[in-house]
Amino acid sequence: PNATQDQHVATGFLRNSMINEEGGIDPEQFRMEAMFDRIDAIGKGMLGLTINCAQCHNHKYDPLLQEEYYKIFAFLNNAHESNIAVYTPAEQQTRADLFRKIREIESELQHKSPDWAEKMAHWEAQVKGNQPVWVALEPEVDDISNGGQKYVPMGDASLLAQGYAPTKHRVKMTVKTNLPKIAAFRLELLNDPNLPLSGPGRSLKGTAALTEFAVEALPVGAAAEAKPATIKIARATADVNPPERELEAMFYDKSNRRRVTGPIEYAIDGNSDTAWGIDAGPGRTNLPRKAVFNAESPIENAGGTMLTIYLAQQHGGWNSDDNMNHNLGRMRLSITADSKAVADPIPAAIREILAIPAAQRTAAQTQVVFGYWRTTEPDWSAANEQIEALWRQHPTGSSQLVLNAREKMRTTTMLTRGDFLKPGKAVEPGVPAFLNPLPAGADATRLGFARWMTDRQAPTTARAFVNRVWQSYFGTGIVATAEDFGKQSEAPSHAELLDWLAVEFMEPTTKGVQPWSVKHLHRLIVTSKTYRQSSAVSKELLEKDPYNRLLARGSRIRVEGEIVRDITLAASGLLSTQIGGPSVYPPAPDFLFQPPTSYGPKQWHEDKGDNRYRRAVYTHRYRSVPYPMLQNFDAPNGDASCVRRSRSNTPLQALTSLNEPLFMEAARAMARKTLSEGGKTDAERLTFAFRRTVARKPGEAEKNELLALLEKQEQRYKSNLDSAWEMVAPSSWERRPLPPGATIAQVAAWTAVSRVLLNLDETITKE
Repeated sequence: PNATQDQHVATGFLRNSMINEEGGIDPEQFRMEAMFDRIDAIGKGMLGLTINCAQCHNHKYDPLLQEEYYKIFAFLNNAHESNIAVYTPAEQQTRADLFRKIREIESELQHKSPDWAEKMAHWEAQVKGNQPVWVALEPEVDDISNGGQKYVPMGDASLLAQGYAPTKHRVKMTVKTNLPKIAAFRLELLNDPNLPLSGPGRSLKGTAALTEFAVEALPVGAAAEAKPATIKIARATADVNPPERELEAMFYDKSNRRRVTGPIEYAIDGNSDTAWGIDAGPGRTNLPRKAVFNAESPIENAGGTMLTIYLAQQHGGWNSDDNMNHNLGRMRLSITADSKAVADPIPAAIREILAIPAAQRTAAQTQVVFGYWRTTEPDWSAANEQIEALWRQHPTGSSQLVLNAREKMRTTTMLTRGDFLKPGKAVEPGVPAFLNPLPAGADATRLGFARWMTDRQAPTTARAFVNRVWQSYFGTGIVATAEDFGKQSEAPSHAELLDWLAVEFMEPTTKGVQPWSVKHLHRLIVTSKTYRQSSAVSKELLEKDPYNRLLARGSRIRVEGEIVRDITLAASGLLSTQIGGPSVYPPAPDFLFQPPTSYGPKQWHEDKGDNRYRRAVYTHRYRSVPYPMLQNFDAPNGDASCVRRSRSNTPLQALTSLNEPLFMEAARAMARKTLSEGGKTDAERLTFAFRRTVARKPGEAEKNELLALLEKQEQRYKSNLDSAWEMVAPSSWERRPLPPGATIAQVAAWTAVSRVLLNLDETITKE
């Protein structure tokens, strides 16, 4: 209840499942696939149970029944596949300031016009009457014309576009109507939680563009060879008519033609380069819209009419894989016999409030109506322009995947063999009988399920979490199978410790620490004597406990792939410590993002500034094209929930840390830093560089070996300055002034030594 933006964003964890928007797919099938993935993530990541077998049958080894699997499934099955606009703290402050200023201007208008309520009531009385009678159509979509996009009937005569989103198509819709006279057509574009930013379009911004609206008509019962008549549209009106605007770069279609969106007239001008756009600017982009198209002459057929309606959507880009579409998202078509019909300029939300008697409205509802009515008052044009100027300052925000609850509950059924086409017995939300029961009176909602998982009596949730944190520090969890606390799992190495940590996590004994504090848990582990032990191992200990399950010594493990990269950047001084923000694009081979390596062409705009050196967690990931450096160091693709990574040591890893572009840039930066800050002698500089990589001073043998390498490399580069420049700055943008007093040969030699230091096993090993 009253969820904050951060709480909405947190639900995005369960939206990390795979999405399939290829042509010909069934949207419901892949919603089911996403649901299975979410249940898997909850099972492995939160409950510590392998539950996916029960998707198809009763669990063979653990006491989880297939019916219980679908009872858990039912908790999550009542959510939209949504994304919402979210704002940074600075943007939230900007929005608050804008809305405050708008309220102040409106309050000033009301103060200076004490009779505003009477005037508004008079306006209401005028706009309530004389509305055309619209008859909604329920057309059938021609599958050949839809470009692979699915149009799902929504039960209110509207259609929701789902699945594959073609960049360009002209959808053909046919419908029979008994209305004897048709003078105008209405197209409503509606919001839907399953569209980007709730739509009403399918572009990444939830916008749409209608290139052309066309109609053909044929009397019902006409001869088979009869050709339908093309209906000339004489006039079009809409509730939004933005000025002409060139398409953004993402909708570029390689034609080099100037393509624009603009007012509704562009949808009937016969020009495929113009389209009606609905973007009214930040803060008001994702609103329902409507347009009315008036026939030059009414269609009159006493026996009814067969209508064919064409909606051309030609303002997409060149690559459907990047969602370069401007498609209509959710739409409804209606007809009327009223030849004077125009698009109602009053938004549907205002109409809903106007239907409520004025005396029964809340103060907020009255203010919403006032906010629209004031725009119709010519005397307030100056104030209205002030408010419009404020709206133009509204931040755009970012798009975030979330789970939004549906108002109408879905029916959940057991699926025979896990096949979505074979629904079986209906089930209600519930929990496995072998775990703690739902509290009495608990809601059968996601919130009720979350409270059940984090209840004090829940036997696995806290244990699974603390075990995974322990695993990140020691390489292996107290329960080695972090995803499986079931009967077939390995027994915990320290069962009482696991229990104690779980209880301390839920009910911390330290004063002032909140329950479920992850920070407290981390501090507890890293300040313990167990964690702070040396990883040096004796022959006796190695024989008794080769895998260190008894924790008689500190762990020694190669760090995770992301941290390998971060260590390199940190040691070199390149690491950007900026927190948050969008994904970044460090160097990657161009061929990776083009067919046949990639299924389709992908965008990869390589960063050149500080973003290039952000922490690896911010690196943009394509599941179908994993980032090579991270993949070489065992980072998972992200196809499914992963709570326990494999850890390998291969020649590819050494080749990566020696030659990958960012590692080379780090070596060059470290060389410059060493010469600038490391001291006056090579011995001092070597100690400086050594400590930056492995956090200790070099031994005598190590120092002699590395100084010999340095001398050898410096002599080599003195005799070949071209090779030295290639080592130090192969790209023009990397050519920075040399450190004071340093020669190009020195920098190149120190770059070679830095490559060695950054490639040491000890550099990327936690011990």
